[in-house]
Amino acid sequence: MATRHDWTKEEILAIYDKPLMELMYEAATVHRQHHDPNKVQVSTLLSIKTGGCPEDCGYCPQAARYHTDIEENDLMSVPQVKAQALRAKASGSSRVCMGSAWRNVKDGEEFDQVLEMVRTINKLDMEVCCTLGMVTENQAKRLAEAGLYAYNHNLDSSEEYYEKVISTRGYQDRLDTLDNVRKSNVTVCSGGIIGMGEKKEDRAGMLVALSTLTPQPESVPINALVPVEGTPMEDQELVSIWEMLRMIATTRIVMPETQVRLSAGRTNMSQEGQAMCFFAGANSIFAGDKLLTTPNPDVNEDMELFKELGLKPQQPFEQHEQPKTVEAEDAQVKPLGEKPKWSRPKHTIEKNLEAKEKAKEAKKAKA
Repeated sequence: MATRHDWTKEEILAIYDKPLMELMYEAATVHRQHHDPNKVQVSTLLSIKTGGCPEDCGYCPQAARYHTDIEENDLMSVPQVKAQALRAKASGSSRVCMGSAWRNVKDGEEFDQVLEMVRTINKLDMEVCCTLGMVTENQAKRLAEAGLYAYNHNLDSSEEYYEKVISTRGYQDRLDTLDNVRKSNVTVCSGGIIGMGEKKEDRAGMLVALSTLTPQPESVPINALVPVEGTPMEDQELVSIWEMLRMIATTRIVMPETQVRLSAGRTNMSQEGQAMCFFAGANSIFAGDKLLTTPNPDVNEDMELFKELGLKPQQPFEQHEQPKTVEAEDAQVKPLGEKPKWSRPKHTIEKNLEAKEKAKEAKKAKA
């Protein structure tokens, strides 16, 4: 099956709505045409700076305006990150994805520290991914020069539903960031979340936005919402395994060469459910006991499942060659001290405002 970049929402919905057995068989067939069905890429997600984010994403416990139980942490040190990366490598991960609760990257000491983390992990012969918020072209090129393998920036949902989830940034900012990453030759990781109250049309809309990118993202995480107390989405019902299977299978069919990552929400899935997701085309997971702030299956549990299914962890740099690391003193791409005008939409989201007020009351009661 050739990779297409002209999928329509109607075509994707027709795939999504197929009888489940037919859908899974088609997805599994496409998967085997483009990938080794017995290999799964294993990533470890590391929160290098937790909490205090100025955004109002309705699903996120790291937003400073909501009252959640997460423990805020300043930016980790390079030795701390190296120790975590070595631990991840020993447990079978080929990639470390570093996440920081920033709205966007700002030139300065903290970004320089992140660049040093990238250099350090790349020298361990591991793929390095970062998710740091919006980035400019210059910042993406500095990350590439340090040895970054992938940059994650999720679209979250369709453009239409996005404004019902987040009011502090615009959808176009997400697309512009992905474009900036592409200009740096760093691979793109971008997906979204299902179970936020969206309709299947929104799920199809997100896949249209991702599949029509040229080239398509090398990695697409499909997350199931993990409702967290204190966030606007704390009362959302969990998505069923059937919805997850349909989303994984549809993603595999419309983006045949992409690595489809079974991401957040695996703790609510049985091993049998996860196995069906692998059959339907998922070939990447996050390992480790935590995904930034939400729980994840124990890595030993994952390796036992792999053994049962005959799956093998993918080795680093099987898909793309290892980037070269340029040391800070030899860097050719210099910081520009940019202050980009990322958008701040003016609409309001009632659920987000209610959660913000609830947090204020909780803080008053605690004082």
